[in-house]
Amino acid sequence: MEVINQNAIRKDNTLLSIAHLTQLLHYITGFGGFIVPLVIWLTSRRSVEGMDEHGKSIINFQLSLLLYIIISIPAILLFGLGILGLIGVGILGFVLPIVNAVKASNGELPSYFLTIKFI
Repeated sequence: MEVINQNAIRKDNTLLSIAHLTQLLHYITGFGGFIVPLVIWLTSRRSVEGMDEHGKSIINFQLSLLLYIIISIPAILLFGLGILGLIGVGILGFVLPIVNAVKASNGELPSYFLTIKFI
């Protein structure tokens, strides 16, 4: 009988890249850009090498973007500065997941700037 080690950690850069790219579901479906990476992170953080670091940075980034959106909405009343904030959040939310997906496929650690560490 062969014993299979269920706790073996594997290296899967493709799954790391997919976890970063699933953040773009906000732009396609309007939702899911937070839930899908969260599910991927929670299901594979112990079985994929580097998923814990990547997953935490993805969730921290999504929570930071949500906070920036909540701050920008009332700031629209202050000379329209909130509109610039919303445009900036939209651009950062689109570009940074793509950049970090490329980094993940090369085996590098993610770097989301302007991110608050919640987890």
